[in-house]
Amino acid sequence: MGWTSRVRSPNVPAMFQNFDDITRPEDGPPRLAALREAMAEHTLDMLLLPRSDEYQSEYLAPYAERVAWLTGFTGSNAFVVVTGKEAGVFTDGRYTLQIRSQTDAGAYTALDMMETPPLAWALERIEKGWRVGVDTSLMSLAQKRRWEAALTKAGASLVATRGSLVDALWTDRPERPRAPLSLFPEAYAGRSLAEKLALIRKKMKDADHLLLTQADSIAYALNIRGADLPHMPVALSMALIARDGPARLFIDPGKIDAAVRSAFSGAVEIDPEDALLPALEALGAEGACVMIDPTSCNAALADRLAASGARLVEAEDPVVMLRAVKTPQEQAATRAAHLRDGAAMVRFLAFLDREAPKGRLDEIAAAKALEGFRHDTGALKEISFDTISGAGPNGAIVHYRVTQSTNRPIRKGDVYLVDSGAQYEDGTTDITRTVAIGPVDPEAVRCATLVLKGHIALASARFPKGTPGAQIDTLARHALWQHGLDFAHGTGHGVGIALGVHEGPVRISKAGMKPLEPGMLLSNEPGYYREGAFGIRIENLVLVSKAEAIDGGEEPMLGFETITLAPIDQRLIDPALLTKEEIAWLDAYHARVAEEIGPLVDGEDRDWLGQATRPLT
Repeated sequence: MGWTSRVRSPNVPAMFQNFDDITRPEDGPPRLAALREAMAEHTLDMLLLPRSDEYQSEYLAPYAERVAWLTGFTGSNAFVVVTGKEAGVFTDGRYTLQIRSQTDAGAYTALDMMETPPLAWALERIEKGWRVGVDTSLMSLAQKRRWEAALTKAGASLVATRGSLVDALWTDRPERPRAPLSLFPEAYAGRSLAEKLALIRKKMKDADHLLLTQADSIAYALNIRGADLPHMPVALSMALIARDGPARLFIDPGKIDAAVRSAFSGAVEIDPEDALLPALEALGAEGACVMIDPTSCNAALADRLAASGARLVEAEDPVVMLRAVKTPQEQAATRAAHLRDGAAMVRFLAFLDREAPKGRLDEIAAAKALEGFRHDTGALKEISFDTISGAGPNGAIVHYRVTQSTNRPIRKGDVYLVDSGAQYEDGTTDITRTVAIGPVDPEAVRCATLVLKGHIALASARFPKGTPGAQIDTLARHALWQHGLDFAHGTGHGVGIALGVHEGPVRISKAGMKPLEPGMLLSNEPGYYREGAFGIRIENLVLVSKAEAIDGGEEPMLGFETITLAPIDQRLIDPALLTKEEIAWLDAYHARVAEEIGPLVDGEDRDWLGQATRPLT
């Protein structure tokens, strides 16, 4: 199935809408055969193909969708390992059904990378003396080192190919994007370009230069935005920040207009992207000390720096923590974005309640309607990820992506889950609501109430400074655990300000070890999924903030400010399972939704909102 089947916003750039039918399952075998011929020409016994680009992006521009072209699989997480006889395509549990429908089972073995990691699968097949090829610009330095160490131990070698072997076979490969840059308003950012560069330079330790390779880090650091990737308002580029002197942005100069050049004047020099390698070699010749993040800098660049004589300082990208803690201006901007988005969401939920019981909607129609309401705000730049629109059993697929072949009518008695978000100039949104379409199975109500209890527990939590996400993840699961239930995904991820909807380094999960700090923006999204029946998830975005003093308390506490504003379906709540405190929280939340969103909607939508936010008891 091609890209035409994926729901797209009316405002998505044409570059992404026109990337249609890049492959079909039946294309896989001949393309795999051609790749094996290329491997033989390069005397390679095995080839690695990560789903990635030179920037280690989460979302890829069409030109970088090599895994999709080769295999047919379009999921956002994939890794391919090819030998002369076998080919494994690895993904995570979100895409178990999708990968089987999109790949040819005779050519590719679909595997869960959590159960069978690509490296372990490869090592079971490698023989001594094997040459394992990979385009090292598509994997991070840390990832390359893991493979290199394991292969060496097995008597094999990792061979860096000159570019990806797929590129030579992909004759109609799309061109690289050339969307223009725009300036991110300082009124939203809260810091000028000069202030940001000064903060970054303070974190450069002993390095003379910092190499930034992540598009969102560069966008944040230079107060710019772009449109080179789906769902991410960034420009594909790389940057060198010098301790002394101007920074250098390596980018297609055609993307830069006079306004950006003026804003950069004296602070940032503009160079074409192909000038990066010569610049790195020049630094090496000088014996310069260059700071890189081994988890995000691609191995090809790191190796070129080291080979040229540069001294490498390996550390976390210093921009990561700077962008994770939102300035007061960024917080104000995202609150405004969430008010706008809340009104669009209320219009959609009211529409859903009117139309779904009539049998007039399916999953795609509902998702398009929601995107249309966001488009009506006049401020939508893009959706922040492909809308998850799942009715009945499809809602139980955690990261379900509706296609023409899976599209399901929304029927009475269904539990409908919609997880969606938007990119506005002033903020990024991400919200999940689960809706009862008429009377539903009482078991769904019980499970939804348990999920709500977890959501409230996290939203109302108090915790001391230095607390990591892992220590409060349990709060969102406790009620479910008491009933022998759980969910397999994390409870919360970081979110950017008009940047990535998934943003590190903080998260609320069993593995979230970074401390939460005031100003961080995260999701609160516990859930429960019953295979073949229904899925439940309630998601709001929350800002970490200083909590009010507690009578008799000795330690200052942090808490969360909920900034997502939309009703939670009361038809999926059993009040008997809630405490008085939980009911009070829900009623207060709904009163706030009514007060702040009510003036932004009118007519039957406002009437619907009044009913949806009435006190629970």
